Formats: sequence, structure tokens, C-alpha cells
Amino acid sequence: MSGPRLGGSFAAVNRFVAEIDAAAAGSSRLKPGYVLAGDEIFLLDRCRAAVLKAFVPPDCQDFCLSDLDLASTSIFAVLDRAQTPSLMAPFQVIFVRGVRQLYTRGQKKEEFAALERYFRSPNPQALLLFIADFLRIPADARRMELDDKNRYERLTETLGEYCGMVELARMGEEDAMRWAVATAQDAGLRLEPDAARELVDALGADMMLVSSELEKLLLYADGRGKITLGDVETMVLGAKQRSLYELTDAISARDRVRALALLHGLLASSDAGEDSAIGHLYMLARTFRQMLVVLEKNVRDSRAIWQALWQGFRIPPFAADDLIRQARRYKSRRELTRALRLVARADLELRSSPPDKRLVLERLIYELASEPKPSALAWAPAQLSFESLPG
Repeated sequence: MSGPRLGGSFAAVNRFVAEIDAAAAGSSRLKPGYVLAGDEIFLLDRCRAAVLKAFVPPDCQDFCLSDLDLASTSIFAVLDRAQTPSLMAPFQVIFVRGVRQLYTRGQKKEEFAALERYFRSPNPQALLLFIADFLRIPADARRMELDDKNRYERLTETLGEYCGMVELARMGEEDAMRWAVATAQDAGLRLEPDAARELVDALGADMMLVSSELEKLLLYADGRGKITLGDVETMVLGAKQRSLYELTDAISARDRVRALALLHGLLASSDAGEDSAIGHLYMLARTFRQMLVVLEKNVRDSRAIWQALWQGFRIPPFAADDLIRQARRYKSRRELTRALRLVARADLELRSSPPDKRLVLERLIYELASEPKPSALAWAPAQLSFESLPG
């Protein structure tokens, strides 16, 4: 069975960016379409930025850039737009989301026949970019789940026949560290090796978080020439993650007063205030999922936790003992799945633009820190889909 090529997480994206730049400069021909395969948002953003820089002038964006979704737009309408020359712009860029719709039930013979007809004679003044974010490519492709391997193989056999394949693999820790060091160097600062490792390890190699926190560190250390381990502990671990684990400690101890006070502290210390609510839910959901794994695998010491939690889902070293202690406070899997359902409900409520986000969070923390009623545990399902949860 075929699969993604092995190599650094940035390799495929760097090749894509180089190809886009060369085509924009006129030194090479552009493929009529590309498949951006994988759910690594950080790398997807790099690909999108490269395309926009090369082919979408800011003053022409409304005329030459389209963002379409196959959940609401048919592939026939997408191809019709690509085939029709624009009267207002010399070149069209079309991003196509919802690619999974092409691989749901049914053979989709008409859809793939239409794709074949278009790519047999594509519009040279249009670029199609299919975002296939319904599969996950790990940093080590050999660890790819069987379902994702099958999805990737199906993509290469269909869209891959006409389009370039760009693998958006999850970032490995070493790749993430190299990126952080290079980014700091470009900004005129030296990111010390132990600081880079702590930054990446603390955030589980989540590149969106690493990128955001590094940006703050660059501002914090501006004028000093370097970013130290102490800077990372002060700006990243101290202000964010330690407060989060203090909050989950109060929740797991059923200390409602302390939990609500910690929530208010988190909101007060956040630059975005109540607008940071979704981010707090993301971290809460992630932490409760980690507790669920710790409880199910009966992890009892910090040495075993690194085997139980996979790369990209790990916790900062300082939190290992805290997480194990907190997870063991829950009597059963049902209590943790109840907590996850409460977080999922709050996430849905927040995304519905409530009049008071703080009240939504306060009610969530109060319920999480309260003893569950027997009836609340009775309806908790044996299986809970993590895909339905924030983060």
C-alpha cells in the first residue's frame, strides 16, 4: 500500500512553496491543481500564504480568490468557475474545502468523470487547491492509521492522477525545534537549545501554539539578543499552562470556590479576556482527554506517562505528576466522559455567540467541580467521539 514519503515535516511544504515561487517568476510551469493532504493547520497556512503572495494581489482579491466548500457547492460548480475566465482578473485561485464529500457513500462516477474532463484540458489561468484535511499524517508516516492510509491511497488514485500531492504531516519535535530556532534567528535573536526544547515540549509540538508563544517571546526578549529557558518558563509555562493545571486540580478536587477564582484569574490575565474562552475550552478538553488515557491505561508514575501519551498529545514535564494525581481522583471512565460532554456542550454554546461568554464558562466550571448526580452518570455513553470535542 502506498503512503506519504518519509522525511521532515517541512520538506513537502518547502517543495510546494518553491514550485509556487518558480511558477510566479515564470521559470517553471504550474500544475493545474494540488491536493493539500493532512490536518496540520500550521503548514496549511504556510501553503495558503505562499499562493496568495504569488498569485493574489491584495487589490484584486475579491475578483481572483475563491474559497468554496463541497459541503455546500457541487464539484461541477467548482469546475465551472475554474473553467470560466475572469473578466476582472488575469488569474484565479480556488481553494476547495470539504473534499471528503467526494469520498462518501457512492462511487461518485459523474463527479470524477467531470474532474477527468477538466484536467484533460485545464484552464491555464486557474489554480485549484483541494484541502483534504479529513486525514491525519503523523510526523513518522510509518505510524499512520490504517484508515488514513486507505484515504491517502484513494486520494492519490483519483485527484492525485491530475494534481500535485502536498503532505501536511504533523510536526515532529525535532522539526518544531529547528523551526523555532530558525525563526528566532531571522528575528535577530538566539533561541537557546534548552529553551527551544522546553517550548516545544511544553506545548506538545502543537505548531499553532508554538508559533503564537514564540511570537510573544520574541517581543519579550527584544533587545537582549537571546531567549533563555527562564524566559520560556516565565512567559509560556508560568502564565498559561501552570494556571490551567491549577484549574483542573481544583476541578478534580471538587473545590468550586477555588476553581471559579482560578477561572477569573485566567480571564483577567488573558489579553483577549472573554474572547479567549474557546482557547480555554480547547485546553480543558485536551487535559480531560489526557486524564482519560491515563486512567484507562492505569498510569501510576511519570515515567509511564510518556509511553501512554503519544507524540503531539504529551504534556509538559512539570505537569506529569499533577495530571496523574488528578486523573486518579475520578472513580470511573464515566465521570471523565461526563466532563468531556460538558466541555463539548459549552463549546457549542460559545460558538452560538451567547450574550455573556463569562457566564457560560462559570457554569461549566461549576458543573465540572460538582459531584455528578447518579442520573448524570447513567446517561453517559460507553464510547465518546473525540472528534466532537474542541481541540
